[in-house]
Amino acid sequence: MSLLYFLMTRFRALKKPSTPQHITIERPPTHSKLTHFIPVTDQTVQETITRLSLSTCCLDVLPTRFLKSVLNSVLPSITQIVNMSLQSGIFPEALKTAVIKPLLKKSGLDPTVLNNYRPISNLPFLGKVLEKVVYQQLTDFLLLNNSFDVFQSGFRPHHSTETALIKVTNDIRLNTDDGKVSVLILLDLSAAFDTVDHGILLHRLQDWVGISGSALSWLKSYLEDRKYFVEIGSCVSDYMGLTCGVPQGSILGPLLFNLYMLPLGQLIRSNNISYHNYADDTQIYVSLTTGEYGPVDSLSHCLQQISAWMQNNFLQLNSNKTEVIIFGPQKQRERVSSYLHSLSLKPSNQIRNLGVIMDSDLNFNSHIKSVTSAAFYHLKNIAKIKNIVSKPDLEILIHAFVSSRLDYCNGLLTGLSKRGVKQLQYIQNAAARVLTRTRKYDHISPVLRSLHWLPEHELPW
Repeated sequence: MSLLYFLMTRFRALKKPSTPQHITIERPPTHSKLTHFIPVTDQTVQETITRLSLSTCCLDVLPTRFLKSVLNSVLPSITQIVNMSLQSGIFPEALKTAVIKPLLKKSGLDPTVLNNYRPISNLPFLGKVLEKVVYQQLTDFLLLNNSFDVFQSGFRPHHSTETALIKVTNDIRLNTDDGKVSVLILLDLSAAFDTVDHGILLHRLQDWVGISGSALSWLKSYLEDRKYFVEIGSCVSDYMGLTCGVPQGSILGPLLFNLYMLPLGQLIRSNNISYHNYADDTQIYVSLTTGEYGPVDSLSHCLQQISAWMQNNFLQLNSNKTEVIIFGPQKQRERVSSYLHSLSLKPSNQIRNLGVIMDSDLNFNSHIKSVTSAAFYHLKNIAKIKNIVSKPDLEILIHAFVSSRLDYCNGLLTGLSKRGVKQLQYIQNAAARVLTRTRKYDHISPVLRSLHWLPEHELPW
């Protein structure tokens, strides 16, 4: 199967050995150790299974829905399997196989180009139960010891893309209020989850996080000797072994990736550069006054160190997709732009940052325009089928394709212009009319109240 061959060759190409570059990073002290995972009760396992989704893997002995329906009968056996795994420090071999079902990275991409697909792993349900139990204990330990990077918002409780962007934009606005210019660089990694080196990750878990004993043995067993096959429709490939990476689609994978990236934050801080991470999306930024270019030089030097660190850790920095933008007064932006060009950094007037379009004036006009265009496009399509779809299903469609766009990272829109608010209100009004089949010239306020939708102009913009 060509996709299997493509994945295999891509992993090998990204993981090819390179000459290590010496970089000194001060490791923070670890105050306590996690030597073993604690056995769990039937109640804990039952709660874990109940909270997991009903997704079923073709490798599951029982369909997930059926398993949940007979849970009382099989619960003691599942708890025994979980506890035997935790106490022995061994992740069961039978649960290490993944079914890879390729998923297009973005809608609209050419489906004939293999590089446009993301290899999402479909894993056995019992393995997910085990992962969730370990995830909870590991997360509790990390929170207790403040082991998370304080500027990492990916896959952490009470953090999101919105909290990441609010932190960055707030810093930029404060700098602008002080008459400073800010330079923001977005870094792009290629297949970061797939090239994680297991040896380096285990070293990081031991020396940076403080995991040892059977807990470390369990995580080592979880990572090693995994295999996968590709399934497309009724076609199934041969099995292939995995020697690197954390499974995309797993529960532990994103958390382990965050821990793998811990030294990066320390490296950036050592250069006195501001930064924020969301999983493998890293953004670094500095502020400078008129005629001051030292911070930009530090930013350029930090980029070189980041590139070297990535290379040492088998992560590939995609320089072609690295984006630069300048915020601040127009005249100052032009001066800084010329200096950035001399350092081979080419700034843009707008960038897409974690799904939000940011422009140099930070007024989000381009983002509002994009949201408006997409929302009305989907509303037009939904309106075509409103007479053959029930109202509850119609509401689900509107929330999925329209309201979700209005709500995404809307905390960034505080202080939005009246024109911007009016554009968002037009979308909400149109959505309400489609859902309730209200005529165009009927008053909309009673309709919004009946739907319990707070009008956009009443939100704290």
